[in-house]
Amino acid sequence: MGINGQFPGPTIRAKAGDMVVVELTNKLHTEGVVTHWHGIRQFGTPWADGTASISQCAINPGETFIYRFKVDKAGTYFYHGHFGMQRSAGLYGSLIVDVEDGKKEPFHYDGEFDLLLSDWWHQSVHHQEVGLSSKPFRWIGEPQTLLINGRGQYNCSLAAHYSNSSSSQCRLRGSEQCAPHILHVLPNKIYRLRIASTTALASLNLAIGNHKMVVVEADGNYVQPFAVDDLDIYSGESYSVLITTNQDPSNNYWLSVGVRGREPKTPQGLTILNYHPNSASKLPASSPPVTPLWNDYNHSKSFTNKIFASMGSPKPPRNYDRRITLLNTQNKLNGYTKWAINNVSLTLPPTPYLGSIKHGLRNAFNQKNPPESFSNDYDVMKPPVNPNTTTGNGVYMLGMNTTVDIILQNANALSANVSEIHPWHLHGHDFWVLGYGEGKFSTKDEKKLNLKNPPLKNTAVIFAYGWTALRFVADNPGAWAFHCHIEPHLHMGMGVVFAEGIQHLNRIPLEALACGLTGKMLMTTNNHN
Repeated sequence: MGINGQFPGPTIRAKAGDMVVVELTNKLHTEGVVTHWHGIRQFGTPWADGTASISQCAINPGETFIYRFKVDKAGTYFYHGHFGMQRSAGLYGSLIVDVEDGKKEPFHYDGEFDLLLSDWWHQSVHHQEVGLSSKPFRWIGEPQTLLINGRGQYNCSLAAHYSNSSSSQCRLRGSEQCAPHILHVLPNKIYRLRIASTTALASLNLAIGNHKMVVVEADGNYVQPFAVDDLDIYSGESYSVLITTNQDPSNNYWLSVGVRGREPKTPQGLTILNYHPNSASKLPASSPPVTPLWNDYNHSKSFTNKIFASMGSPKPPRNYDRRITLLNTQNKLNGYTKWAINNVSLTLPPTPYLGSIKHGLRNAFNQKNPPESFSNDYDVMKPPVNPNTTTGNGVYMLGMNTTVDIILQNANALSANVSEIHPWHLHGHDFWVLGYGEGKFSTKDEKKLNLKNPPLKNTAVIFAYGWTALRFVADNPGAWAFHCHIEPHLHMGMGVVFAEGIQHLNRIPLEALACGLTGKMLMTTNNHN
C-alpha cells in the first residue's frame, strides 16, 4: 500500500506546537482505511487518533477524512494504518516533530538522518490474515526481507563476498528501487539518527561498524545519554542516537539491522555510512556488524535497563489509584489460535467506542468491566492447563486524572518452553516504565520499582517469562487502545481498551462516527432536522 504514489508514505515534518492537518482520501477500492499518528497524544482530539472501531469509523473507499491535531512535543514519531493488517501491507511513514522556534535541542549535531525500519513478506497481507483465522492455524512464516526506509534486497546480499554463504553479491548501480538508502556523511561531524520501528513482527537490533551510538531520545522523550555498540528496537519504539564520524575517512562503514527475539530466518538489512569523498559504491573493509544471538535476552535487558529519564523530566506520582494486571497468554477458541489478556481475546465492535460511550449506547459493547487480574495459582512458566479462552469487547473505564498502574505479565505460550517477547503500545498517553523483572510479579517486586527517574515512553516490552510495570495518569479524555504492537498478535486479540472522561468532550466530528449504531442514530437525528 502506498500514499501519494510513494512507499513508505511521505515524511511529515512539523514543529512542536503546530497544528497538523492531513486530508486522507481512501483510493483502495475494496477496503476501509484509517491512519494512526503513533506517539502523538491527541490531547483534546481523540477522534484523530486513527484507530478503527475505537476512535473512528474506517474511511470507506472514495471517502476523505480530515485529521486535525496538535503536535505538542518534539520527537521522533511515525504514522501507520490501524485497520485489519494494513501496517503489514506497507501503510506507514515518518512523522518528525522539531523543537519550536527559539528553542534548542539539549544536544548538538551537524546533520540528521531518519531511518524507518520495517519487515516485508512476499505474500499478500490478506493471505496472512486468512492463515491466522484458519483452523488449523496457518503461519505465513518469517519475513523475507528487512527494509530500511522501504528498501531492501532479496536473493542477493550487499555483503555476500565477506561470507561463505550461498547468496550472490548484489550488483546495484544505486538508481534501482531496491538500492539501499545511503547515509552520506562528512568526516569529524556529529549526526543524529532518528530510528523508528514499524515492523509487523520482528524485534530488531541496529549497529554501525566501528561507530558507537549515544542514545539521547526514546519515544519522543529525552533520556540520560548513554553509549552503546548496538541498539535493540521493538515494534512501535523510536530512538534518537548521536554518532561521531571520527573513523578512518578513507573507508565506508556498514549499518546493519538484524532480527532479535525470534529465530532469525530473515537476512540482515544493510546500508552504508558513506564518508565524503569516497564513492558510495566502495564497500566497507570488513564484514557487517554481527547481530547478537536472537535469544541472548541478557543483552536485550542490559540495553533496556540503561534507559533513564533525563534530568528535569516529569516524575511519576508516588502512589497509584488503581492497579490492573494483564496476563498475556496464547489460547484456543473453538480450535482457532488466539492471544488473550486475562483470558479475554479482544474483538472490536462495529460502533467506535468513542461514539457509543459519548452517546450512552449501552448495547454497542459489553458493559461489564474486563478482569483486573488473573488467578493467583496460574503458573506462568507452563502452558495453560485449560487452553480455552473467550472473546470480549469490554472497556476498562478509568477515573479522570487518576493514576493507573499496569503490570504486564508474560507467560508460557501453548507450546512448552516458549514465551514470546511482546512490545506493548499505549495510545493517548506516555507512561513511566517503573521496572522489569523475571517470573511472576509479586509484592516483593514493588520495592524494586524506580520512582526516581523512570523513562517516559509510549511502547514497552515484556520479556519472555517476565513482567513489566508501567504507570500513567488518565488525563486525556477519549477511548484509547493498549495493545501488543506485533501486527498478527493484535489481529488475534492481544489488546485492551481504556476510556476516560469522554463525557467532558464537546463536539466529536460526525464523520468519525458515521457507522454502526452511532451512524444509525445520526441518520435519524438528521432526518428529523
